Amino acid sequence: MDSDDERLLRGRVYGHDPTAPESGPLPGHHYAELVGGPLDGLLLDITTVPPEARPEGAALPTALSTHGPEGRSLYQPRPTTPSRWDWQGDLR
Repeated sequence: MDSDDERLLRGRVYGHDPTAPESGPLPGHHYAELVGGPLDGLLLDITTVPPEARPEGAALPTALSTHGPEGRSLYQPRPTTPSRWDWQGDLR
C-alpha cells in the first residue's frame, strides 16, 4: 500500500468501500479507531457490540495482513483509551 492509499483509508469505516460516499462515520454510531498494523487509521463500527464484549477486541479479515487474503488482523482496545484499538498482530 502506498501513501496515497493510506490517505484514502484514513477516517473511513472498516468494511466499507473507501471510494463510496457512505464510507465515512454515520451519526449515532460508535466507532473505535484502529491503531497500527495494516488497518491503521480505519474506524471500526462497534455500535452493535455490547460494552462488556468490547475488551475482547476483534480479529478482522483483511487481505492486507501478512497472511494475504486469508489473514486476519487482531485489534484490542487500549486499556487507557478504549476508543482506540491497538494492533496485536496478524492471524491466519
